[in-house]
Amino acid sequence: MNNFDALVRMVAAGVLMVLAGTVAAQQAYPDRQVRIIVPYAPGSSLDVLGRLVGQKLTESWGKPVIVDNRPGGNTVIGSEALVKSPPDGYTLLLVVNTHAIIPNLLPKLPYDAIKDFAPVATVTSTEIVLVLHPSVPANSLQEFIALAKSRPGKLNYASAGAGSTTHLSAEMFNMMAGVKMQHIPYKGAGPAITDLVGGQVQLFFTAPIVTIAHIKTGKLKVIAISGETRLPSLPQVPTFTEAGLPGFDVKVWYGVLAPAGTPKAIIERLSSGLAKVMAMADFKESLASQGMEPFVSTPEQFGALIKADVSKYAKVIKTSGIKMED
Repeated sequence: MNNFDALVRMVAAGVLMVLAGTVAAQQAYPDRQVRIIVPYAPGSSLDVLGRLVGQKLTESWGKPVIVDNRPGGNTVIGSEALVKSPPDGYTLLLVVNTHAIIPNLLPKLPYDAIKDFAPVATVTSTEIVLVLHPSVPANSLQEFIALAKSRPGKLNYASAGAGSTTHLSAEMFNMMAGVKMQHIPYKGAGPAITDLVGGQVQLFFTAPIVTIAHIKTGKLKVIAISGETRLPSLPQVPTFTEAGLPGFDVKVWYGVLAPAGTPKAIIERLSSGLAKVMAMADFKESLASQGMEPFVSTPEQFGALIKADVSKYAKVIKTSGIKMED
């Protein structure tokens, strides 16, 4: 055997050792702590969901799964942190529809919202509720629309950030109801809810998960919910259609992303792990009590959903004329 043949065999052996090590590492995944980045402040619906998912994955895997809040920049800060992380499955990102909205509002993002991420799975979906501070003199949707029309630009609505689903929901309401309300953006639903309960803003279109506790204690009042049917956890609340505003239909999805380049075997391990969590009876009960339901999808289906929503929200934003500075 000449020197060249020996070199080839050494290289081949080295490659096989690397591949074997990689396969072994993927099969052992996870063998240490997993971090879920939440691009909003603590107290947001995404934060609450992230901690619930993290707890269930920890129980299932026997390895700690923690939440890392990275608020700011309309989810850009958290998303960029994921893109810069090693594609090994140990850093993930929990996202909401906003991930598909922001590219239409910020064309100069430090990442590509599709190419730089590996879809893992959707986790849950929810409707949107319209909640008011108790001081607002309206107890039904029609009373609130009449009030808003009588006070153009005087009612302040909170959002989880410019360009968020909560922002677009309010602007859709402005157009459909023929009213004009003032936008007050926050770094997530948590700070927005705090100011709403404190009376600094008058209303919020948001997920039930961050409002139900305040609704039940009387700190907030809810007058309508999106979707075709009422929520079992809020049976007294009519849908927007029932309340006289048909066509106002906003559904929010939540899902998990990994950095682009994450091995397929790890993506599949993550996806199956999340599917197992979503099948747990106590997890489904926790979601239902917060007005949410499991939303199971494959990585391929989630990727297709993101692409479809980027296109859908582009049309909404163009029609409404929403700008990031609004």
